[in-house]
Amino acid sequence: MRKPIIAANWKMYKNNQEALDFVNKFKPLISRNDQVETVICAPFTLLATVGESIKDSHIALGAQNMYPSLEGAYTGEISPKMLLDLGVKYVILGHSERREILGETDQFIRQKVDLALETGLTPILCVGETLEERQQGKTQTKVSQQLWSALEGILASQAQKLVIAYEPIWAIGTGKNASPEDAEETCAFIRNCLSEIFNGEVAQNIRIQYGGSVKPGNIKEIMAQPNIDGALVGGASLDPESFAQIVNFKE
Repeated sequence: MRKPIIAANWKMYKNNQEALDFVNKFKPLISRNDQVETVICAPFTLLATVGESIKDSHIALGAQNMYPSLEGAYTGEISPKMLLDLGVKYVILGHSERREILGETDQFIRQKVDLALETGLTPILCVGETLEERQQGKTQTKVSQQLWSALEGILASQAQKLVIAYEPIWAIGTGKNASPEDAEETCAFIRNCLSEIFNGEVAQNIRIQYGGSVKPGNIKEIMAQPNIDGALVGGASLDPESFAQIVNFKE
């Protein structure tokens, strides 16, 4: 049985005081919920603050990116060793904003996935198509390419730790979201791809999230789908009450 995983992606929002205020309001709202794994992926500047404030809870700490090297002359970058030192467990890799805005390639993302797994971090690997690709019927081609590029050759034993986030690019921050049925269709396709890359047993154990304008009003329908095991939440994760409603979707 795959445990649901709901992760907040705060992107480039909040200062230290705002982060503390959020956690202090959020923790009591989900304190009795041990049925869902909750993750807060905070900006680098807030990882120490958030990590300290959640250490007495069942909330896990996540980062939004990392550089694929343990150390070195990479000005402005953050290594997995630095993240681990702060208590980070999860790291978002291959988010469409980094692919589309910053030009990250499939090969570069593969390097990150490899090193994250090697060092003990759990990658949340993002895949998804543009609106144009969807309209042209290329969703499965795009998602398959991203999965194979990032994961081919990774050991099945390592793959058990992976989380895949299906985020259609046209639904991120737009207020539009894929219908639960459309999201399920692509997430089921992702699981089939994982069966081909690894094997059926491994694929059944890997959790697949949906991301893209997830909010309290649609989370129950999304989570009712058999191949959707969680959500990667953007805007709605910035408010503690809103994010708590999403995490507590079973109530």
